[in-house]
Order: sequence, then C-alpha cells, then structure tokens
Amino acid sequence: MSTSYVLPLAAMCQISKLVQKTAKYGQFNEAEVGTFLKSIVNLSPAQPEDVYDDKWVIKDGYKTLIQQLSPEGEKDVELVKYVGSLMQLERALSANPKALDELANRLKQVERQLLHFDICDSTIVAAFADIYSQVLSPLGQKIQVFGQPDLLKQPSYQHKIRALLLAGIRSAVLWRQLGGKRRQFFFGKKKIIEIAKNSI
Repeated sequence: MSTSYVLPLAAMCQISKLVQKTAKYGQFNEAEVGTFLKSIVNLSPAQPEDVYDDKWVIKDGYKTLIQQLSPEGEKDVELVKYVGSLMQLERALSANPKALDELANRLKQVERQLLHFDICDSTIVAAFADIYSQVLSPLGQKIQVFGQPDLLKQPSYQHKIRALLLAGIRSAVLWRQLGGKRRQFFFGKKKIIEIAKNSI
C-alpha cells in the first residue's frame, strides 16, 4: 500500500494548528496558510506531493503528527477533534453528488477571481469561507471551533477559520483518495510515525 496517505494527514494536523492560532491568538500568517489555501484549487496535481507547494510548512505538519501519535508526545485534544471532524465532514461530502457538483462549480468561480487577487487576499478568503458555510457545513455536524469569543465574533476571523477548514477538507479528500482509513490510527500508528519521521 502507498505510504503517501501520511502527507495529507500531516497537512490536516498542521491546518488544525493554524485554525487554533487564528481562533485563539488572531494569527493568520500568509507564509504559513498560503500553501494550504492554494491546495484548495489545486485539483489535478501530477502527484500528491504537488498539492502543497511549500515543503517546509508540510514538515511542520509531520512534526505535529508525530507528536500526536507518539506515546511520549504532548497530546492536543482540540487538534485531534479538528482532524476527526474534518474526516467526518469529508465522508458526508463524498456521499453527496449534488454537494460535490456545487463545490466544483464554486471552486471554478474562485479560480477566475484568482486571476485578479492573491490567494490570501480577503476577497478570496471570504469566497472560500462562503463555500465552506454554504456547501460543506450543512452536510454534517458543525465543527466546533475553540478560541477567544471576541475574535470568533469578528467576520474577518470567521472567514479565515472557515477558509482553513475548507483547506482541511481538501486534505481529507486527498487522504481518502490515497487510501487513508481510520483504522490505521489503531493498527498502523507505528507505521505512520515511521513514515512521518522519514519525511522530515
């Protein structure tokens, strides 16, 4: 079996960390988030690695993944909840052809907007957030975001968090396409850690 499914798993861990940074501290660093936002519209890569254009950001994701799965690692319950919720929502999406069609159409519109705006421009971030709210969020249980209430009330931060969650769903789609399964966390934890360590 291909080991490349660990790549989007690392991406989901890192995206979840970025959601935490945004929701708790108002940090939305374009250098960190840009590669994940770009992945949303990178739908036909030549190989899985091409989905994420910044290899250093992904290395951080591998480190986060190792920390969460290693017996001696410092566990982050929130992060685990985010990753699990993203996988759950992706399953609901993959089972809904109408939502998949709508998602494809909406992403084409964003691709046209990207001719005029950068990926981290507030216009694009708001467009991604809108897709998440209207197409994905209604499909399943809402993802609970933990953060500062005063930040979470502000539309600009809501947009940033939802855009990141959409990027998380993109990685969850790739994870499943590459053979990712939940049982790997129970029976293949050592294997995942080994692959992640070799990828740093």
